[in-house]
Amino acid sequence: MALMCVDTRCLGLFLLCTITGHSLEIKVNPPQDFEILDPGLLGYLYLQWKPPMVMEKFKECPLEYELKYRNVDRDSWKTIITRNLIYKDGFDLNKGVEGKIRTHLSEHCTNGSEVQSPWTEASYGISDEGSLGTKIQDMKCIYYNWQYLVCSWKPGKTVHSDTNYTMFFWYEGLDHALQCTDYLQDNEKNVGCKLSNLDSSDYKDFFICVNGSSQLEPIRPSYMVFQLQNIVKPFPPEFLHISVENSIDIRMKWSTPRGPIPPRCYTYEIVIREDNISWESATDKNDMKLKRKANESEDLCFFVRCKVNIYCADDGIWSEWSEEECWEGYTGTDSKIIFIVPVCLFFIFLLLLLCLIVEKEEPEPTLSVHLDLNKEVFAYEETLC
Repeated sequence: MALMCVDTRCLGLFLLCTITGHSLEIKVNPPQDFEILDPGLLGYLYLQWKPPMVMEKFKECPLEYELKYRNVDRDSWKTIITRNLIYKDGFDLNKGVEGKIRTHLSEHCTNGSEVQSPWTEASYGISDEGSLGTKIQDMKCIYYNWQYLVCSWKPGKTVHSDTNYTMFFWYEGLDHALQCTDYLQDNEKNVGCKLSNLDSSDYKDFFICVNGSSQLEPIRPSYMVFQLQNIVKPFPPEFLHISVENSIDIRMKWSTPRGPIPPRCYTYEIVIREDNISWESATDKNDMKLKRKANESEDLCFFVRCKVNIYCADDGIWSEWSEEECWEGYTGTDSKIIFIVPVCLFFIFLLLLLCLIVEKEEPEPTLSVHLDLNKEVFAYEETLC
């Protein structure tokens, strides 16, 4: 025997109850009016829906919704379980967006059995205005030292000479999308943008759209979404110092770069050069102690670079290398000094000896004085006679 229960006050069928023998099967319909909306925030979209109408006896049962969504080029779906009727997330608008949702009926209303509705689907995509050749190329963004953002691009391959581009950005906390006010230019054309004072923008999706204008053809926009802390390029470390302890242990120190990045957020890569041998090492501290490869090395140098570590960001960009700092050991400067000092002393000794020899060869002035005295004595004796 089969029993079909219909809520006659509703136009649509919502719950279907079928009893076969001793078993009871309960079905629930999916949410209504599922759609994906674009509020004009450059890729931050709203996925929203309405709840299904339920029979009177199930109106007190809490409903949950299983939402899945993705960009159309992705293999995997993001899955959310929620009781809300709206969900917001960021997407890459260069590709289409698709989502699907179904209803979950609470287990305490179904005698412990799991009841789910069929899926209902929705999709969203921007219009393909302008050809692909008008879209910018090689878009790159770097957040320098966690202080200012620089984005750069190249013009599209097929654009006309009158084409110029504009950049807009948005992140959560701004009321609406903003346009860049500090463009980088080449031949009076915008090829980049510098953004400073991005307050409270860390650890949030940062959305960018670069659009363009031309009197001859429409320009296809380009979209980008990232998080600023993942594209930080720090300044290189400063004030390097190297020393050798016990003629074996190398001690290297440096200062963290100036700026707002906390010292705990750095990781370092060090290159050590001992004579003609080089090797690399890594650390999360701003000092390191290593063993020398050879005690007879004549010089010892190192340089270092840094990036934001995995405890503060998912990714990062290495800084430029620091200047090289060197230490010259005993067999280097000290041995040169030990060699030069005796040589200098030897030449000084030779110079003094030469002076003595020259002084001996000159006539002694005391001899002439003696002769003059003798003449005066002889003349005096003659007068007496």
